[in-house]
Amino acid sequence: MIDSHAHYLDTAFDADRDTLLRSLAGSGVECVVEAGTDEESSLAARELAHEYENVYFAAGLHPEYAEKHGDIPAWLPGLLMDGKCVAVGEIGLDHHYDTPSREVQRRAFALQLELARSSGKPVVVHDREAHAECMELVKAFPTVRGVFHSFSGSAETARELVKLGWYISFSGVITFKNAVKTVQAAESVPLERILTETDCPYLAPHPFRGKRNDSTLVKYIIEKLAQIKGAAYEDIERVTAQNARVFYGIA
Repeated sequence: MIDSHAHYLDTAFDADRDTLLRSLAGSGVECVVEAGTDEESSLAARELAHEYENVYFAAGLHPEYAEKHGDIPAWLPGLLMDGKCVAVGEIGLDHHYDTPSREVQRRAFALQLELARSSGKPVVVHDREAHAECMELVKAFPTVRGVFHSFSGSAETARELVKLGWYISFSGVITFKNAVKTVQAAESVPLERILTETDCPYLAPHPFRGKRNDSTLVKYIIEKLAQIKGAAYEDIERVTAQNARVFYGIA
């Protein structure tokens, strides 16, 4: 299994972070991608990735923190050159609270998409209640490829992204009883374009919903995908792990 998006730097892991990360291989988790959200977390993610062989990282400016920088963050290009940096992320749009403004978020997203284009790195997109706007910006950078993490859009949007060469990542949300739209999206996405993630410590899958999430629970997402696709668990595990390796360039 590969956990394609995690936040192990969250304080929820302060008590047992080292023990947990060192135990993942024994639980069948091959590797984890730690996602940065601003300068501090992206730098810390780099440190984490260099401390643990099974951890890689993405560096970027989350829309929530977009107001921190009016231009491409000066710290980001250097991080993208690091050998264990596998993507620009997480970046995108979040219209749930509209803070900072949509204009500020769009500018930060566009500037980082341009940086991804020039660096050749894929992007990890955070899309919360901003599906149409995210698609508009993604289409403006046709040579950039990426993944919409913890996908919450429609099956139609998922199919459109796949046509553009993008990946769709499913989190524990897909196991929730009310996740009808997410299940429909998974049904519509070819297996070779699916990634699995925890977004831990958030979004723990059923039957752990509301508890702290971690990478060992990726198996519940794989189980749900196997059910949706009518495939064997082992096949879903193998293909989604290979998808993550290809997408992130992990040997």
